[in-house]
Amino acid sequence: MKTKLLLLFVLTFSTIQAQLLQDKGEFTKQDTLRGSITPEREWWDLTYYFLDLKIFESKKYISGVNTIKYKVLKPHQVMQIDLQEPMRITSVYQDNEKLKVTRDGSAHFITLIKPQTTGTINTLYVSYDGKPKEAINAPWDGGFSWKKDKNGKDFIATSCQGLGASVWWPNKDHMYDEVDSMHIRITAPKDLIPVSNGRLVHIQDHPKANIYTWFVNNPINNYGVNVNIGDYTNFSEVFKGEKGDLDMDYWVLKDNLELAKAHFKDAPKMMKAFEHWFGPYPFYEDSFKLVEVPYLGMEHQSSVTYGNKYKQGYLGRDLSGTGWGLKFDFIIIHEAGHEWFANNITNKDIADMWIHEGFTSYSENLFLDYYYGKEASADYVIGTRANIQNDKPLIGTYNVNNEGSSDMYYKGANMLHTLRQLIEDDEKWRQILRGLNSEFYHQTVTTKQIEDYLSEHSGIDLTAFFNQYLRTTKIPTLEYEIKAGELKYRWTDIVEGFDMPIQVDIDGKSEWLFPKAEWQSKKVSSQDFKIDRDFYVNSKKL
Repeated sequence: MKTKLLLLFVLTFSTIQAQLLQDKGEFTKQDTLRGSITPEREWWDLTYYFLDLKIFESKKYISGVNTIKYKVLKPHQVMQIDLQEPMRITSVYQDNEKLKVTRDGSAHFITLIKPQTTGTINTLYVSYDGKPKEAINAPWDGGFSWKKDKNGKDFIATSCQGLGASVWWPNKDHMYDEVDSMHIRITAPKDLIPVSNGRLVHIQDHPKANIYTWFVNNPINNYGVNVNIGDYTNFSEVFKGEKGDLDMDYWVLKDNLELAKAHFKDAPKMMKAFEHWFGPYPFYEDSFKLVEVPYLGMEHQSSVTYGNKYKQGYLGRDLSGTGWGLKFDFIIIHEAGHEWFANNITNKDIADMWIHEGFTSYSENLFLDYYYGKEASADYVIGTRANIQNDKPLIGTYNVNNEGSSDMYYKGANMLHTLRQLIEDDEKWRQILRGLNSEFYHQTVTTKQIEDYLSEHSGIDLTAFFNQYLRTTKIPTLEYEIKAGELKYRWTDIVEGFDMPIQVDIDGKSEWLFPKAEWQSKKVSSQDFKIDRDFYVNSKKL
């Protein structure tokens, strides 16, 4: 898998589930309205959505009403709700009064008549319609996928990471404020089944349509909300997990039922491994679902979408080039890993999306670690280094809806693999990963919160470590020379204060070196010197 063809493939892969923005010399007002906590957002806290959606597949058209309940944090009379063109808000009501709406691009500013009193819970009704952006190459570009299955039946799905959920429904489209719970009601063609997040709570009998209502009991980020419509059938199983019985449901096209029953055995294996490493699945109340879709896949919360064509690896390929990547279905393992990192722990600002992708890419090799051992796990994550470009830092620009480098996937994973070596004790490392999911359970977080937690619980000041790997493109380089029985060594290409210890083999024995920016030396008896491969660093022999 180390051919030029693979490299081109991997460069395409590096934006899976991420609508990575073009590099910009400057950002626009729309970037700021989308990416910042504006005064029209900060004064109210989301508590509940009821998204009532009708699908008109022949016209590629949708209409609906989003009922928004919110708590007033401080008095203010203007609210920002987001909806992207060509979709349009047709009316907004509160207490039977129609409200004035002013549009600035995708941001809609609603002037409220009723006084907004601190501590009160109020309700808004937002009606909308239109032909949403069509996803041409989902999930890399977002919107609706209007496809047909092999029998000619409609096969429809949404995906909108990065681009934003406001591409197809009106909401408070910023990561920092997750709604506490949500109903999703979908009216679909009579011969098709609509599947969404959470649990199915009601099927309405209607002669001309299938109307399914789903309920999400837990906080959910906007891009995690999805709609999937197809000629589905369902099978399920119960996983005996750390918090008891977990319902695991699988919605697949009818023709693929037997294939899916055999292939989806990776799902309970995934759940067992990730509960071991990360702690209990974060959404027992909402169940776990895999839902077949006409694109590759996405980490929609409790409704993970699947389109890997029932193949091992990534569409039959091993992204690590080691062979280990063909031991599992990449989409099942990676997308489900996001249930812990993206859906349980969610970045407040998309600039910190490395938290989602770095930890989840790292989960791939932890799955291998659980079933095949530590060396297999190391082989895999080290193999993925060939995909790293070091084009720009992992952290993007804050407050303008800007992601960092696509290296957030495998540079992020190799950074975490290196950190595991520094901690040394694998059980301590496991407890740190579980602790993250407990400490930040159902929360939105900043990079600083994650950095501080890891420093505190590892007992290591990781300030320079994270500055190095997250905020620069420089890879630490260990320069060394051996002359006359003396080893001289130092770090170069480093940030101020970087002094990471590293394991090396000297004279056939493993030991720790403690390099700094200044030359250091020690006596050796031969030229035998090798850096431990588990550290993501460069080396240069002088």
